[in-house]
Amino acid sequence: MKSSNATVSPLHRASPYEEILQQKDCTLEAALRPPRFEDFTGQLLTIERLRVMTGAARRENRALDHILIHGPPGLGKTTLALILAAEMGVKIKITSGPVIEKASDLAGLLTALEEGEILFIDEIHRISKTVEEFLYSAMEDFRIDIMIDQGPNARSVRLNIPRFTLVGATTRTGLLTAPMRSRFTLQTRLDYYNHADLFKIVRRNCALLNMRIDDAGAMEIARRARGTPRIVNNLIRFTRDYALERADGIVSQSVAAAALELLEIDRNGLDEMDKRILRVMGGNYDGGPVGLGTIGVAVGEDDHTLEEVHEPYLIQEGYLARTPQGRVLTEKGWQVIGLTPRQRAKDELF
Repeated sequence: MKSSNATVSPLHRASPYEEILQQKDCTLEAALRPPRFEDFTGQLLTIERLRVMTGAARRENRALDHILIHGPPGLGKTTLALILAAEMGVKIKITSGPVIEKASDLAGLLTALEEGEILFIDEIHRISKTVEEFLYSAMEDFRIDIMIDQGPNARSVRLNIPRFTLVGATTRTGLLTAPMRSRFTLQTRLDYYNHADLFKIVRRNCALLNMRIDDAGAMEIARRARGTPRIVNNLIRFTRDYALERADGIVSQSVAAAALELLEIDRNGLDEMDKRILRVMGGNYDGGPVGLGTIGVAVGEDDHTLEEVHEPYLIQEGYLARTPQGRVLTEKGWQVIGLTPRQRAKDELF
């Protein structure tokens, strides 16, 4: 790719994102979020589904139906909820599952909503089962029954709530109960992004940051971002700092590669922990099968982090596989650590 498309705006000028921050007093992450569907890159099928739902709701002047967005972290679930509110022209309240501990917490949120407003619950699978049962009637009948007092004085009070839209986000759909899942009109999944879509995101966000980068540098960042826009933003910011400090603020392919090598992220997007996992499996356990707990002890990381952060990308890219007996290295995984089963067996003989 040619470098003639690099942004050449002077670094001392206020960048668009800095103006946004000054006007809205928001975070950098919020400033980089796409505000509308047309600004959102990738996830074409999900975007088309949401366009259909928002268009129909606007035509009939009604609240949007309930939506569940699921998929790995960092792919844009919160961003899509904000876009839905913007497209519908309504307010949005944002909370998370662990915060809603009691039915009274949920009642306070729901009764404060306005007609047509969106309630976005991140990590909705972490809502307690007791609170979840109160959501059933709220989502279907737009009312909740709460108990006041205890013992002989206990009584049920019915609260009517405005028609609202619940947008739930989760990284673990399987932890949601079947009754909860069935109450969402649309259940849509976000998948990891390909390099072409990530390249577009890099170019857009670098322009907002007033960052001078050529196409080769943008592709270098996209290639190492593990298919995740949130990681793209993190890599962009570090690469920008690296370029300002060591390359006069200009990001080429070699500058981007040097910056990301400093973060120990290789050309395949693998970080040091990823490679440590593969080396342990290959060097200590003949490539598996080996249990997740054993791997966790060997690399000094807890099972949950391995399963939620590292393993999905390693499996998706074909470096390891799950079997009923445990995790096993694939041929691609052996190649990354520079060893084959036969070579290792031969080395042990000498």
